Amino acid sequence: MLNRIKIILKDKDLRKKILFVLFALVLFRLGANIPIPGVDQARLEAFMSGNQLFGLLDIFSGGGLSNLSVMMLGVGPYITASIIMQLFTMIFPKLKEIYQEEGEAGRQKFNQYTRLLTLPLAFMQGFGLMALLQSQGILGDLSIFDKLTNIAIMISGTMILLWLGELITEKKVGNGISLIIFAGIVASLPNTIRQLIFTFDPSQIPVYAMFIASALLIIAGVVFISEAERSVPVSYAKQIRGSKMYGGSSTHIPLRVNQAGVIPIIFAISILLFPQMIAGFLSSINNGAINIISGYINIFMNNLWMYGAAYFILVFFFTYFYTAVTFDPHMISTNLQKGGAFIPGIRPGQPTSDYLSRIIGRITLVGALFLGLIAVLPLGMQAVTGLSTLAIGGTALLIVVSVVLETSKQIEAQVVMKEY
Repeated sequence: MLNRIKIILKDKDLRKKILFVLFALVLFRLGANIPIPGVDQARLEAFMSGNQLFGLLDIFSGGGLSNLSVMMLGVGPYITASIIMQLFTMIFPKLKEIYQEEGEAGRQKFNQYTRLLTLPLAFMQGFGLMALLQSQGILGDLSIFDKLTNIAIMISGTMILLWLGELITEKKVGNGISLIIFAGIVASLPNTIRQLIFTFDPSQIPVYAMFIASALLIIAGVVFISEAERSVPVSYAKQIRGSKMYGGSSTHIPLRVNQAGVIPIIFAISILLFPQMIAGFLSSINNGAINIISGYINIFMNNLWMYGAAYFILVFFFTYFYTAVTFDPHMISTNLQKGGAFIPGIRPGQPTSDYLSRIIGRITLVGALFLGLIAVLPLGMQAVTGLSTLAIGGTALLIVVSVVLETSKQIEAQVVMKEY
């Protein structure tokens, strides 16, 4: 480990990359502390402290939502656009072909479509958020020009974050969007620790001990599930060319238990944001039936058990969905057959594809259940103890550990390349 750290410090190129990433995250933190005008801070703090979902979203925006900063939307619109584009790949075969079969050029084109879709979604989310905040009295009476200006500022903040995220990704020392979310979570830790210290109750010591134990279990579980994989053996047929024999070697296909990483958690939270925004928008309409619908939505979102059940189902679904989009058994089977490779005991072609589908379905079930349980475990602890800090901490811990693992692997790969 010390040898690897020395290589990072001595290698000028790698050192520049890491310093650039740190500089980009500092810019993000500066932007997350520049508020938009016309905010009632007292009402904002009361609203954020009593809203579980917005408390989580505030962490992912790096505290930008609690400050109503220029980056309050964070990367939420881009994540929503990614969900929609991934759904479109299952509806439109041409889009799936671009994403999976055209290589790096196809993925760049797909990402460009996602960025273009981010703009209207950022406008919609910004407009809905403004309506919700005004209905709560957090923002004063703003003119149409002021509203449009604030929405334009929100959209600009999101696009700047996307730009910074892509610059970070290009350095190959971590995924830019994931690191931005990671930075937002880490930035909230001092405030979380301060809340725990100021609200410390000696009678709650068993609860705190249970939280620490569950945090250690979450870390161990995330590391174990993230590193766990099912190795599928693959053999290459022997070929004789002239007087020489080629092939005949054996290898394996590593199938990860959790192919989706932390994407299902982020997707689920993005989806759960919409009902609350819709309820805030509907509550400003003076209509009895609409107000009743808005009230039911608020009751649902503020009920920890109902919210937790919806959260678990969405995480479970998106784990399977994202795995199905990113892992194509048919394409792997075709590539194996073209390369003269086969899985021992399985016929090439469709039987190989079916075999891989069965395996990925079984191991994804374990990953989906694990992610779903880890996501709702802190909510269950909050329902029992009444400490909202614990609920936020568990989900944040899950994302932090996964992002650290992913980033450390990319840095390790760069270090190994430099060694050789």
